Amino acid sequence: MSVQKKAPLAVVAIGGNALIDDQDHQGLGDQARAVARAAAALVDLTVRGWRVVVTHGNGPQVGFILRRSEIASREVPVVPMDYATADTQGAIGSMFYRALCNEFRYRGLDRKAVALVTHVLVDPADPAFGAPDKPVGTFYPQQVALDLARRLGWTVAEDSGRGWRRVVPSPRPIAILEAEDIAYLAEGSRVVVACGGGGIPVVQDPQGLLRGVEAVVDKDRTSALLARSLGAEAFLLCTGVDTVFTGWGTQAQRRLSTATAAQARALLGAGEFKAGSMGPKVEAALSYLEGVAGSPSRAVIGRLEHLAALIEGTNGTTIQGDTK
Repeated sequence: MSVQKKAPLAVVAIGGNALIDDQDHQGLGDQARAVARAAAALVDLTVRGWRVVVTHGNGPQVGFILRRSEIASREVPVVPMDYATADTQGAIGSMFYRALCNEFRYRGLDRKAVALVTHVLVDPADPAFGAPDKPVGTFYPQQVALDLARRLGWTVAEDSGRGWRRVVPSPRPIAILEAEDIAYLAEGSRVVVACGGGGIPVVQDPQGLLRGVEAVVDKDRTSALLARSLGAEAFLLCTGVDTVFTGWGTQAQRRLSTATAAQARALLGAGEFKAGSMGPKVEAALSYLEGVAGSPSRAVIGRLEHLAALIEGTNGTTIQGDTK
């Protein structure tokens, strides 16, 4: 009796900004239409024989929630960061669920989707808690930001010459608490939407009890951890450019189509990928590849609309794991 080979698994990380086309299209209807386009690209992967787990960012959407909370702060309790992340996981997850179900129906496919609210364990002793540096929410004039900090207990800082913003800790993810559930659902050939916004950050006390914390976990770090935990064959990081470049912004700028993990690590160490742009994506790709060393795995960075070409290796930047 033959044993049916399991379909390969791809973890696809989609940025929150990918759901907002421009400043004139930020409404929920606009975001739903962007999610519908993303769903079509994701279903293309399932048609090609891949199992798919989707993660998504939530930066703009959390910013909207925090702004509403700030405006209403004299009338109703403010929304803590962990609750804001949970809110966006539910709302964006619902958008993805409906869009994926509709796309399956359009194509006559007998497939299902599921969106899972996901918690990520962080270390209460993580140095990030002593040095908040992750900007969130709206830009303010300095005095307005300082007034809000006094009234709401925020930490605020100037952000790249663009204004003042609230800053929060960004601790590293230790474990995805629903990882086994995600794996189980993915085994059932469902497209799973999970780890939205990097996951809802929680800490665990000595008795094992969980508590939410005012922090934001980097979405790409959590996505890499998820891809490692699931043993995914491919990790796709969707961003706003076609490919990774070396010498960005200089006359020596060159497209990087392929690289080994060792080559990418050397370029990262040489400062080729900036911390505020491509650096975190390359770091996440390497983190994933180091966690699945020895398997035929690859990380690919490119545009969401080119997803099928990314998985085929005909677009974007493919980073291959080091062979041993």
